[in-house]
Amino acid sequence: MEIRQSILDTIGDTPLVALRRYHPTGALLAAKLEFFNPASSSKDRIGVAMIEAAEKAGELRPGMTIVEPTSGNTGLGLALAALIKGYKLVCTATTKISREKVLMLEAHGAEVIICPVDVAADDPRSYYKVAERIRDERGAFLPYQYYNQANPIAHYETTGPEVWKQTDGKVTHFVAGIGTGGTISGVGKYLKEQNPAVQVVGVDPVGSVYAYYLEHGKLPSPDELKIYMIDGIGQSYIPESYWPQYIDEVITVDDRTAYQAVFDLTRSEGIFTGSSGGAAAHAARELARRLSDDALVVTLLPDSGERYLSKLNEDWMGERGLL
Repeated sequence: MEIRQSILDTIGDTPLVALRRYHPTGALLAAKLEFFNPASSSKDRIGVAMIEAAEKAGELRPGMTIVEPTSGNTGLGLALAALIKGYKLVCTATTKISREKVLMLEAHGAEVIICPVDVAADDPRSYYKVAERIRDERGAFLPYQYYNQANPIAHYETTGPEVWKQTDGKVTHFVAGIGTGGTISGVGKYLKEQNPAVQVVGVDPVGSVYAYYLEHGKLPSPDELKIYMIDGIGQSYIPESYWPQYIDEVITVDDRTAYQAVFDLTRSEGIFTGSSGGAAAHAARELARRLSDDALVVTLLPDSGERYLSKLNEDWMGERGLL
């Protein structure tokens, strides 16, 4: 009988789909649809990976609470693993988090604490520092996806091999948004070990640090950073979960372009992703347009647009100049 022992056993092996309606001619562009994971995002992979790594190291023991700063998807990945394994979960998030994600986290039994988005990472009000305070006050375990090497390793061990196998080793370019950097780092490392000629291309919101860091080898000045409306990617510093040595190029995408790409992709392919997926799809198509016909560009769509319906609508987007 083909019966999985738990929902955690359904994580991974997500499909790769050609985008020949979104990008009809030239290099082949394909998208790895991570919303086929059980909690509908790529972060399902790292949720269970970080918990099992902590259990193995003796850092997480029965009865403990887990706390994590998250834009929502990592929280849901952790929530799945936590409830199956019997842990309580607290998630800190910024005011950027969609209402849908908060409700999903709460439906899975997580406590959600909302923190201001417009404060520095080291400000005691930031969602990073609030998570650290809860860790100290409650004796909780803090996986900290931004520093946890189980994050990129999960993608090195699963997502990367899947992409290589699904393309019969013919992938020439891999494109993904950079948030914690775990996905692009783990996949990039694996693909380059199979074929050093594979190009790994990151996608960064305008106002974030990754594109500047790749070009200059240092962080931009604080006045060059801006608040952006693309969810789930971008950063104000370089996390330890990001392995820049495997990144060849970073393409920047502005908010309006990313949000419009969501609907371009949906209405051409029937694939509904969030704004970070829209940014990735747009950047991957722009890259594919400048490549030869024999290139194979794989992009990764990290989650579903259903998680952002309170934002992916004419009223919300129109009020913010995104139409």
